[in-house]
Amino acid sequence: MDRTDLGSSLRAWRDRLGPAEAGLPVGQRRRAPGLRRQELAALAGLSVEYLARLEQGRAGRPSAAVLGPLARALRLTDDERDHLFRLAGHASPAPGIASTHVTPGVQRIIDRLHDAAVVAVDPTWNVVLANSLAVALLGDDVTGDDGEPNVLRRHFTGRPSRVVRTPEEAAAFEAYAVADLRASLARYPQDPRVRGFIDELRSCSPVFESRWTGGADIASSTSQLKIVRHPEVGRLALDCDVLDATGSALRLVVYTAAPGSRDQESLDLLAALGTQSFSTRP
Repeated sequence: MDRTDLGSSLRAWRDRLGPAEAGLPVGQRRRAPGLRRQELAALAGLSVEYLARLEQGRAGRPSAAVLGPLARALRLTDDERDHLFRLAGHASPAPGIASTHVTPGVQRIIDRLHDAAVVAVDPTWNVVLANSLAVALLGDDVTGDDGEPNVLRRHFTGRPSRVVRTPEEAAAFEAYAVADLRASLARYPQDPRVRGFIDELRSCSPVFESRWTGGADIASSTSQLKIVRHPEVGRLALDCDVLDATGSALRLVVYTAAPGSRDQESLDLLAALGTQSFSTRP
């Protein structure tokens, strides 16, 4: 680990990133370019004190769980993200290992989808990022504030969800989830997180175990109508699409409503009343 170069690189990347590009209000006049240390710390989910130690070369080696959110908050390219990992004494993701880095282009797309609820998930359906409308719409389903930030673990262990499914819809979702995890295992054979997650679900969920061993489920992701029951605005019927983020292992789960519909009016109300910050996960 090169503490000096790590600190100077973090400061340089922070100085070049303006508040507007980071999704923050520009506000009052600034004495220096770029983000304030407090702003970057909030975006990356770190304490200001710890970020200061990193930038000053006084901290120990940061973990990959710290570096990932830092790379996303700083809008680093893939090459810059890899350089950050090397400076901190970590190997960059190898072939066969899933990269969950949110590229600057994908981040800008998410920033501009103000009237859509967008959730970014990794190959094991951990929520990596959710925009403010998704947080307002889905609550604990994407924030994990109730202790569970994984979409599939929530479903297969019976956690409450604002997404309402009929028994037939639940069965179709489970078939798709199993097929998707099989594809992830084939795509990232060297990533222990994928195999470990599958083994965990097999041990904790009889339903998942039955589906995993009962045959080779094949189910493609298509645009589906999802029913969301919100505690304040009531029932919403939304189109749900799963999109691949090219160059990354992430998928974007996007909830939209027909323009001019009652459901779009409800989304607009949630956008006005909901949180103004992003919920991010390492």
